[in-house]
Amino acid sequence: MLAKGASLKSEDLPHSKEVIKVITKLATIVLSVFLCSVAFNGFFIPNNLLSGGAGGLAIMIHYLTDLPTGLLVFLINIPIFIVGLRVIDKKFVIYSFVAMVSMSFLLSATEDVYKYIQINDLLLESMLGGVLNGVGMGLLFRNKSSQGGFDIIAAVVKKKFNINVGTALLGVNIVIIGFSSILFGVRLALYTMLGLYISYQLVDKVQTGLDTKKTVIIISEKPQELANVIINKLKRGATFLNGEGAYSNNNKKIIYCTIMSTQVGKLKDIVEEVDSNAFITINDTEEVKGRGFKNIGI
Repeated sequence: MLAKGASLKSEDLPHSKEVIKVITKLATIVLSVFLCSVAFNGFFIPNNLLSGGAGGLAIMIHYLTDLPTGLLVFLINIPIFIVGLRVIDKKFVIYSFVAMVSMSFLLSATEDVYKYIQINDLLLESMLGGVLNGVGMGLLFRNKSSQGGFDIIAAVVKKKFNINVGTALLGVNIVIIGFSSILFGVRLALYTMLGLYISYQLVDKVQTGLDTKKTVIIISEKPQELANVIINKLKRGATFLNGEGAYSNNNKKIIYCTIMSTQVGKLKDIVEEVDSNAFITINDTEEVKGRGFKNIGI
């Protein structure tokens, strides 16, 4: 017990922030899996459409055998998780296992959700299913988790070859789409492709966030002055790279920095104000890891 007049300080609970972080992550994982489950049972399964990965395989087998999709997802994932534990980050695999178990349960719990969704338009349903599934999967990857199955394969590809998760998932799921065209015809396969494309576009957007990063290169006659303003006004770091003019052969200091997309306008104003003759290039940057930027996802 605390002595009279004593107060509980943050240092008295060194693990409290970590516990809150884990609980928040688990809650987000469950919410994400719920969105994916509604996409499956509300839009994909009632229309004989498929999803990607283990979920897509489970839906296909469900169509052929009428076995519960929740049970099938669990069984398909077991060997993949065993392999995943040896190849990628164990925390990622553990959180993915939590997501997979949650999805097995929620797929069963939301089996009848389609009864409350009366759209009767295959195009809209494939798109809405793709949106829900993409947002759910993106949130999972953002929280260093996944649905399991092919998602873990995509995580391995991302780690080894730095290929976007959405691109990797679309690639490995071509086989599923091919089988779906054999079983259900080209028309439903094309609607499946549409749903998958929307899902995997949203996976990358949700995982990396809407406020993308920009890499900026500036060549100026006033490099130090510009760098100081960038550091003080934008609160972003800057690095000098040594360069040489190909025509003049003069040595130059090149400013290299990474900023948020929302800071581009302000940066342009700064450059115009300090050196209106400066040469500047701005490029999209998909992933940044380091001081000043939050490490998101896998």
